[in-house]
Amino acid sequence: MPSPTLYFEDFHPGRIFDLGPKTAQADEIIEFAQEFDPQPMHLSEKAGAASILGGLSASGWHTSAMFMRMMIESYLLTSASEGAPGIDVMEWKKPALAGDTLSGRSIVEAARPLRSRPQIGIVNFRHELENQRGETVLMSKNAIMFRRRTVEGEAA
Repeated sequence: MPSPTLYFEDFHPGRIFDLGPKTAQADEIIEFAQEFDPQPMHLSEKAGAASILGGLSASGWHTSAMFMRMMIESYLLTSASEGAPGIDVMEWKKPALAGDTLSGRSIVEAARPLRSRPQIGIVNFRHELENQRGETVLMSKNAIMFRRRTVEGEAA
C-alpha cells in the first residue's frame, strides 16, 4: 500500500472531494439483493416497475456500499484514515435505478484535533450523491478520523 498523501491537515472546512461516477448495473443490484436485501423491487425489473420505486432499484444499503467505494477511490485510499466512529445521518432520497449513473461530493464541514489522542484529528463530512438527472439519491453525514502529519510540540 502506498504511503498516505492526505493527512488531517489537508481536510480544511469547505474542501470538496468529487465522487464517482458509478453506474448502478442491473446484475450487481440483483446480486447484492440476493445476498443482503432480497425484497422484490431489488430482485426483478418487473417487481421494481410495479413498486413505488418505478424500476429495478438498488437497495439503500447497496447505494451506501457504492457510495463507500466512491469515497475509497476519491480520497480514503490515499489518506491516513483511521476509520470512522459511526454515521450520524444516512438518507436515501431517491431510488438508484438500474442504469443510473451516480456521482457527487464529500464536503468537509469541520475539522479538529482530538484532545484524547493528539496524533489524530476528526473531520466532519457531508456527502451527497446524485443521479444523471441531478436528483439527490443519497445524503449522509459522518466523521472520519485521520492521522496528523505532526503534533504540536513534536519535531516535524
